[in-house]
Amino acid sequence: MVDMRSILGRSRVRQAVSAAVLGFGLTLAAPAAMAQDVLVLAAASTKNAVDKLAAQFKAKSGLSVTSSFAASSALAKQIENDAPADIFISADLDWMDYLQKRDLIKTGSRTNLLGNELVVVVPKGTALKPDLSKGGKLAEQLGDGRLATGDPSNVPVGKYAKAALESLGQWQAVEPRLARADSVRAALMLVSRGEVPMGIVYRTDAAIDPGVEVAAVFPPDSYPPITYPAALVAASKSSAAAAFLDYMKSPEGMAVWKEFGFVPAPKAP
Repeated sequence: MVDMRSILGRSRVRQAVSAAVLGFGLTLAAPAAMAQDVLVLAAASTKNAVDKLAAQFKAKSGLSVTSSFAASSALAKQIENDAPADIFISADLDWMDYLQKRDLIKTGSRTNLLGNELVVVVPKGTALKPDLSKGGKLAEQLGDGRLATGDPSNVPVGKYAKAALESLGQWQAVEPRLARADSVRAALMLVSRGEVPMGIVYRTDAAIDPGVEVAAVFPPDSYPPITYPAALVAASKSSAAAAFLDYMKSPEGMAVWKEFGFVPAPKAP
């Protein structure tokens, strides 16, 4: 006579073993899947474009791109302190150089990806026309307010702004009136909210915020060419990171950058 309890017992054991094997298989598969995903640390000014590029890349490849945005200086320091990252996009050459000198990027992957322009923005509907002439009166035009831009000591947009104002002979008058933001998007927000009467940002940032308008454009020879380098991080374990970097450089990728107002990277002198 067949012992049904014995059969049921063996069946439950097989189910338990199968479940354990399946669970173990999923556990093993997870790191491999995670290794395929891409983590990008990118300059704050690239946010809208990188988000769209990531969505398009996932639609094509099925691979996820996670991005974190801040001032290039903050991101470079995070990488230096072993924060996980696969790709770094800087808003200036200095912070990429900083990582390269410390062997924290894959030098052969480094590329100058994009360019940009430096502008003065004011709250939408403001009639103010900033004076960007040599020896002009920008500081006086601020009235009791301040001029928002990135902190010139470390944030790329602030460094470009300082160079431009120095070139125009206006830095000494303007410096005490700065609102030093920790990123270009933070400076943009101060203007958009009407907390300051003017800000110096990139043209691409001005284009995405309906609360501001471009009131003046700095002469292109008044500051170093704005260059966005990108590179793979030396500690990256993602097998898909190089593919996403290539995608951002492809004609399809460059069309997205152009859509958000970026221009091709300046040619090296």
